[in-house]
Amino acid sequence: MAFTFKQFHIDDFGCGMPVSTDAVILGAWAPLSNAQNILDIGAGSGLLSLMATQRSNAKVTSIELDDTAVNACQKNFEASPWTSRLTVKHSSVQDFSKLHQQTQGALFDHIICNPPYFKGGTQSQNRLRAQARHTDTLDFCALLEAIGSLLAPNGTASLILPSQSMSEFGLVLADSSLEFNQVTDISDSQRKTPHRHLFTLCHKSADASAKPNDVVTEHFCIKELDGSYTDEMKLLITGFYLKY
Repeated sequence: MAFTFKQFHIDDFGCGMPVSTDAVILGAWAPLSNAQNILDIGAGSGLLSLMATQRSNAKVTSIELDDTAVNACQKNFEASPWTSRLTVKHSSVQDFSKLHQQTQGALFDHIICNPPYFKGGTQSQNRLRAQARHTDTLDFCALLEAIGSLLAPNGTASLILPSQSMSEFGLVLADSSLEFNQVTDISDSQRKTPHRHLFTLCHKSADASAKPNDVVTEHFCIKELDGSYTDEMKLLITGFYLKY
């Protein structure tokens, strides 16, 4: 399916994870003001990468495991105004991380990712969708290990997960080199409990005696009771959706 945003066009045909409200919210929310070198893990159609280039002056490297999605991503990049700042790599994040360390590549000051979160259970009959949504090809431990090795010392990573995955993610995070920095709970409307969570990660202090970060927690509501977008949602997406 094709989507036209204010400054770019996306065709996600053949991609396991189509364009979604979650991805748009993450791409618009991620704190990119000082970013110069951004990594998009599991780029899919390239939506997050394109949003990042629109919002910053950074160069963006996108990594994607599926060859069909890589082709779609490359075409979307070539059709955008920022081709010179966008690069897509056909690779798993694990292999990319190993090669990056071997070649002593520059670390990334921001990493953005809309990760797979389903674990086990019945998978979609669509192979690409199953790969994009299930943790079989990228579990939380492998993801956090890669982010920890690729993120610059003062860098930040931005992710989004559903509520049912946050407990497991938090347990894995506690044993990693990273920690929460900011969390934004997302509700569909004021009468509904949060169902998604945006958050940023940063490196833990090298000082073992240092106190953990004071995590900033906020709440974000997508829709009013009448189904229309809230003012905060409109403000967030105003640079992207044609209607706002």
